[in-house]
Amino acid sequence: MWYSYFFVFPMSKHRRVDLSDFRVKPGENIHMNKIKTDDVGDWDEESAMKRLEKNRKKIIELQDTLYAEHKQSLLVVLQAMDAAGKDSTIKNVTQGINPQGCSVVSFKQPSSNEFAHDFLWRIHKEVPAKGKIGIFNRSHYEDVIITRVHEIIDRDLIKKRYDHINDFERMLTDHGVKIVKIMLHISSEYQLKRIKHRLEKPEKAWKFQPSDMEERKKWPEYMEAFEKAIEHTSTADAPWYIVPGENKWYRYLVVSEIILQALEDMAPELPKPNFDIKIMMNPEFLK
Repeated sequence: MWYSYFFVFPMSKHRRVDLSDFRVKPGENIHMNKIKTDDVGDWDEESAMKRLEKNRKKIIELQDTLYAEHKQSLLVVLQAMDAAGKDSTIKNVTQGINPQGCSVVSFKQPSSNEFAHDFLWRIHKEVPAKGKIGIFNRSHYEDVIITRVHEIIDRDLIKKRYDHINDFERMLTDHGVKIVKIMLHISSEYQLKRIKHRLEKPEKAWKFQPSDMEERKKWPEYMEAFEKAIEHTSTADAPWYIVPGENKWYRYLVVSEIILQALEDMAPELPKPNFDIKIMMNPEFLK
């Protein structure tokens, strides 16, 4: 019968990624050591790259519309351990986007001026304006992760900072900023492999610092800090996604899906002309 043949066709490899596999629900307890870092689902590299290219085209179209609409903005927060591929992910996923409508900000150790203000002061200044996409390569979450690992501030203040972050992100959401937060998850073994690769490549060796090896010794503390920060700040309006980071093509695919889904949810619309197009198209007017 005809329907018996219908069911033997394999599922298309060009379907969308199910983002619920990566999204952390509000109040959910997570254990980083139980989350796979090299998972690729049932995707292969060729299919993933084809899907990525389609996603890029859609992101470019929606970003152009977002820019023209000028009513809302998208903030993408990207966090990860060192050598997880944050830079390459940004480069590959945002390829082709109009630079007028997109900015990437990297937050390093606070300057003396920044340190003299509250920890969100330098962050708020870089939030994307209406019509734009902003990507934070590291972010305000450094102030509840590094500070916890190195015991720079006490745990009570860190808990208060979780609340401050939630209030801050809620305020941004109320003002038309769509927020998605992404952690690129890798293993300690994978990080060491990437560090060795950096040292072997003169063009990448500049990224390495001897202090990186000292930070590696605190891997369990960093994983716990990520767990607590994500558990306390993954909300319905500003969710966290934990993305397996060890296969770059899959990482690019999933991150592109997260950004595309966010833009589709925002549903930007082109503004209507404030003039009569028929009159403007009159040959007498266009002389």
